[in-house]
Amino acid sequence: MKIGFIGLGNMGAPMASNLAAAGHDVTGFDVTGVSLANVELATSAAAAATGREVVITMLPDGAILRSVAAEIIPVIAAGCGFVDCSTVDVDSARAVAMDADAAGLLAVDAPVSGGVGGALAGTLTFMAGGSAAAFALAEPLFEIMGQKAVHCGDSGAGQSAKICNNMILGATMIATCEAFALADRLGLDRQKMFDVVSTSSGYSWTMNTYCPAPGVGPKSPADNDYMPGFAAELMLKDLRLSQQAAGSVDADTPMGAAATALYEQFVEEEDGRGRDFSAMLPRFETRKRDA
Repeated sequence: MKIGFIGLGNMGAPMASNLAAAGHDVTGFDVTGVSLANVELATSAAAAATGREVVITMLPDGAILRSVAAEIIPVIAAGCGFVDCSTVDVDSARAVAMDADAAGLLAVDAPVSGGVGGALAGTLTFMAGGSAAAFALAEPLFEIMGQKAVHCGDSGAGQSAKICNNMILGATMIATCEAFALADRLGLDRQKMFDVVSTSSGYSWTMNTYCPAPGVGPKSPADNDYMPGFAAELMLKDLRLSQQAAGSVDADTPMGAAATALYEQFVEEEDGRGRDFSAMLPRFETRKRDA
């Protein structure tokens, strides 16, 4: 399949490489200079999209997605696919899908879970929104870049699923880090706490798979001095998207709002930027109740 791939950053580059390694004809573009084996580089987003059967985007935010979409939709032939894997606000995802639909394209919003490691290994999870026909076109590509793809519903549903998932993730990580810090103050051994919680009602992905305590549980960014992983500023971005979406539909999300405020403080006022989002644990280790 002839594929255009726009946005060859930490996530997009390995995703494009995996498609090329699987035998697809991939043309890529990024605003920064990159070099990828088996991926021909174009001089513009429009050039990367021209003559392609499917165009995939992996971009930083909704404003950039809207700008790139305005550039590439006119050059993509009717009946071809436009698959956006960025994590953006639901309104932008739906607006771009509407423009793509009007041009006769098969549009899918398909943000991912799994981070850079998942992109490199081809084990991402895709949360897709769009028509059944659009999803069917994109699904074989999802199978190369990831291990699972879920068709969540109409346009915007993929973004909705992603931000709901990551609102849970952010709040759960905070609770996990708080609990370890409390256990320390109570004199409870971290390994003993893990042994209990990981097999009890406190079980969670943040405890069992991505434990924020170094040397406890499976290997995680905590064992690499909290190098991401999933950077705290990216978690903050997703939490802000969740609160923007909650505001647009008048949903009460107090835990999501509290998690957003804590990650804002951690990233913007403390030392969280550039660290894994699980680095909340050393933050809580040094804080007292009235801090």
